[in-house]
Amino acid sequence: METTQKTPAPAHPRPAKLNRRRIVICLAAAVGLGYLVATNPLPVAGIDVLSRRPLYTCHTTSSSSPYAVYPRPEDPFRFLPCTNATRPPLLEDPSPAATWTNLYEPSPEHWSWGKATTNISSTNESDVYAGRGIYLCGYLDVPLDWTNTSDPRITRLAVTKYQVAGPDLQFSHRPRKSSRTIVVEPGGPGGSGTLYVWNGAEAVSERLSGGTLDVLGWDPRGVNTTQPRAACFPHDADRDRWWQLAHRYRAVSEDSSMSQLEVADALFEATFRACWEKSGDLGRFVGTGMVARDLNAIRAALEEPQLTGYLVSYGTGIGQTYASMFPDHVGALILDGTQYVPLEWMQGGFGWAALANITDAWRDGFLGECLAAGPQYCALAGRLAGSADDDGEVTLEALEARMAKLVASVARRPVAAYTAASGPSLITYSSLVPAIYSALYRPRTWPAMAQVLFDLEQGNATRAAAMVDALIFQYDPSRAPPESTLITLPGEACPIAMPAVPPLPSTSELMHLVVCADSYDAPQPADGLVWWDELWANMTAKSWIGGNSRFYNVLPCRHFGKYWPQPAGVYRGPLNRTLSNPVMLVAETHDPATPLVNGRRLAAGMGYSNARMIVHHGYGHASAADRSTCTDDVLQKYILGQGIPEAAETHCFADEKPYMYGVGKASVEGAPEQDVTGVWREHLQEMMLWNPGLARGRA
Repeated sequence: METTQKTPAPAHPRPAKLNRRRIVICLAAAVGLGYLVATNPLPVAGIDVLSRRPLYTCHTTSSSSPYAVYPRPEDPFRFLPCTNATRPPLLEDPSPAATWTNLYEPSPEHWSWGKATTNISSTNESDVYAGRGIYLCGYLDVPLDWTNTSDPRITRLAVTKYQVAGPDLQFSHRPRKSSRTIVVEPGGPGGSGTLYVWNGAEAVSERLSGGTLDVLGWDPRGVNTTQPRAACFPHDADRDRWWQLAHRYRAVSEDSSMSQLEVADALFEATFRACWEKSGDLGRFVGTGMVARDLNAIRAALEEPQLTGYLVSYGTGIGQTYASMFPDHVGALILDGTQYVPLEWMQGGFGWAALANITDAWRDGFLGECLAAGPQYCALAGRLAGSADDDGEVTLEALEARMAKLVASVARRPVAAYTAASGPSLITYSSLVPAIYSALYRPRTWPAMAQVLFDLEQGNATRAAAMVDALIFQYDPSRAPPESTLITLPGEACPIAMPAVPPLPSTSELMHLVVCADSYDAPQPADGLVWWDELWANMTAKSWIGGNSRFYNVLPCRHFGKYWPQPAGVYRGPLNRTLSNPVMLVAETHDPATPLVNGRRLAAGMGYSNARMIVHHGYGHASAADRSTCTDDVLQKYILGQGIPEAAETHCFADEKPYMYGVGKASVEGAPEQDVTGVWREHLQEMMLWNPGLARGRA
């Protein structure tokens, strides 16, 4: 996924004439929304909401703006131009629509705008924002239980849209939405679709439609700002402590693997108990079948008869489930980085079904492409001081042996290190290996990871310490909580209270709840942890890089049925129902999370009339990680209705090689200096979309 820059939306106090009733409404809304915004650590409108800047303004509607007043009547999403206050109202709010409407900020300079583009035209020459798209924030209420009409509870889905034609005009009766909307979901389970829109909607629109179609993302139930949230720890610091106890890898537990399993199993049991105590029966309603129903509600609210979508990673599980449940509503639907959901209905399937490509991604990709690039671009391609390669060159076999020796030494004894941010630090096998696995998702991190590993070989652990600390710890003690403040508008009596409350914890537990809900009826092994110990051994033998983390994704399912024995709305196929339009699958040859073999299984299961597939020859997770003009051309023609390949499989190859991105272009001279920590933090932000379990850092 590529990121694009956008103009952030500051929330400056704005003078206004207010009557007494308006002040009362404003105070009530500010207190309620102030708590919600101040306690959520994720960025809104490109702004860190913990920055202590004003989060709410009282105002009257400006009549001089050429733009319409939001929310527009009859808009099911209640879209407002995004500012850093536009968070959905709390479920407990007795008047959510009024609270939300009071967040409308009429001053366009406070809105979140896209970058300038030539795809938008304006007849108003005085419009300083002409040619810029707009970010719109909203929400959609759907039933918590789609299968039980007598249950009045709802889930409030947070929704963000990038509207390429800019905001609606004041005197227009029709919104400026595009003819169709590309609905996106990045994966996880637990990935935030709203965050995906912020990070990449403009790039997605440009890549798939030439910048002509809007892009909409939502936070699936339990995730991020959708309510209710699946957060089972009071503070991220508590989860950080437990994570290290529960994720000790097999190579450092060989002599006591069962003892480690007992500890991890007990910790996961306690975690699910906490989920039950905090969220009750929420775990019954977060499975993929329920999310697919939410997606259909989003399609209906868009008033589009068929879904246009770009769904990635676990999002492909949502997409293939959606297509099977709502075959008449399938439009141009891309599933990139394909799962095969029947494998994930099986015991432990979400873990072991992901392992096929990892060894090739490591050996052919990370190591092989390193040697092909040479020491100018990959530190590991250089000879170690004192080494004795016969011909003076580093071979793939020698480099692979060096890395095996390095990780084995870390398994025997952790490496002591120091960073200014964390003080004393340890590089352990159980922190270094998931960092390596995480890097395989995104080839642009490979030069930085190669430098870290080379430094470790040389006895320098500083960069490695910064990398693993960012991976392991979600809690950042250097980020101060917001202070309690009162904001008064110039010339007006409109005090706004901002309570001093700690940030809300992340919704990391959602991944386990979804994985376990989707496999809830898989038979439990009769020999209990003995079977799980054998599974752990088999998975780590298959892949020492990914086997441990994938195993810990599924181990908690031993306890799911104790608290949520009958998940609602589970879908079990078939996957070959006749669709209104064939879907486009994209499977990558060296994807470390969604193997090519599973894409081919899905294509065969859906059938030729329902699916075509691009075999994307490249590295990283999903096709955007290692771009191909061929892949992009096929996808754009498909989205724009310009045709679909006749062949069951179309083979496309990445345009560039890892370690060499941009080399040879006029703007690149030689190997760029590596900002290892900066590259890694950017990577962890992106990993929060694909696999939150491998992106636990402070990004």
